[in-house]
Amino acid sequence: MGEQRPSIGPPYARSALAYVLAGGRGSRLMELTDRRAKPAVFFGGKSRIIDFALSNAINSGIRRIAVATQYKAHSLIRHLQRGWNFLRPERNETFDILPASQRVNDRSWYLGTADAVFQNLDIIEDYAPRFMVILAGDHIYKMDYEQMLAQHVETRADVTVGCISVPRAEASGFGVMHVDEADRITAFVEKPSDPPAIPGQPDLSLASMGIYVFDTRLLAAELRRDAEDPNSSHDFGKDLIPSIVANGLAYAHRFERSCVRSGAEAMPYWRDVGTVDAYWQANVDLTEIVPDLDLYDRAWPIWTHAEVTPPAKFVHDEDGRRGEAISSLVSGGCIVSGGRARRSLLSTGTRLHSYAVLDGAVVLPNVDVGRGARLTNVVVDRGVRIPPGLVVGEDPVADAARFRRTENGICLITQPMIERLG
Repeated sequence: MGEQRPSIGPPYARSALAYVLAGGRGSRLMELTDRRAKPAVFFGGKSRIIDFALSNAINSGIRRIAVATQYKAHSLIRHLQRGWNFLRPERNETFDILPASQRVNDRSWYLGTADAVFQNLDIIEDYAPRFMVILAGDHIYKMDYEQMLAQHVETRADVTVGCISVPRAEASGFGVMHVDEADRITAFVEKPSDPPAIPGQPDLSLASMGIYVFDTRLLAAELRRDAEDPNSSHDFGKDLIPSIVANGLAYAHRFERSCVRSGAEAMPYWRDVGTVDAYWQANVDLTEIVPDLDLYDRAWPIWTHAEVTPPAKFVHDEDGRRGEAISSLVSGGCIVSGGRARRSLLSTGTRLHSYAVLDGAVVLPNVDVGRGARLTNVVVDRGVRIPPGLVVGEDPVADAARFRRTENGICLITQPMIERLG
């Protein structure tokens, strides 16, 4: 570590490969991840969660991207193939999907986040990127990775760790770092019971975002060393980062330095939508007049698979039977036929029939809401057929017996749950 390195000028993104770790199950999302990995879960009406990390990479100027998949990856891989096939090798651009494939030995699965990179080192080294930007594929945020790369070069760090400030009381679920006044990391602790505070800010801790920048040559050496360690769990947060902190030079990169905000966004926005409650809240928040996350910022678009759909349609204009949506997001292909949506998010292809009412509903694609149904504070999985007259969100006991109801009163509805109603 601390080796002499050849100089390189900005933009640094042109010399980087973004490696997205997208193999996680996301079990706290319950039945939403029964058939898909967490990064493939729909968000914001037409996007998937992974689109945010990938869009950040593209918008930052990175043109080499790899995505490591594992758990129930078919939905994710299909989305990546359809929505991210515009990168062209003849323009020195690459996009690789990397399932666990026994490239190193007869192991069929990635053993940890670091192993998910190690097993594909031959592919990475063949591209010979100067930098590696390691990304988690399951968070919602907008960030310019070029700013983080610039800090990495300026500090001559062995690793630069993206971090956010969180209340100390909430920091036990993260990797948390001790830093000095120059933001050099002096200790890195994974999910500590007593999180260290930020110098001068005793009520806050610096938590890892799961974003790391390395020089590729150093990362390769560290991964090979880690792979030979029988006591390692082969994880970045548990093994590699603490080792580099102890033996090399590690710096924290604060999210507010590179967070991308339009004029409509007052504060840096980063969300882990890893629970049903957090997922529902982040989606419903988008219906605010001025939401904390601006999806309409054309200077930093969120790229995705753009389905070819007809416009949204609203029909019937009678008292009590008027197709309308108030403080809601309505995607292409939706038909609101004499029903009403309020503070709701209707994904592509939703059909809302006469006299049906949605209030605080996050509806995934191709859902059919039957005549006279009333759904309040719900998440409805893709393709669900809501029976006519079904009422959810008004009787907590009945809801808990039929559906997945959270402590905060949000009901998750899937098609198997509907079929069990008889």
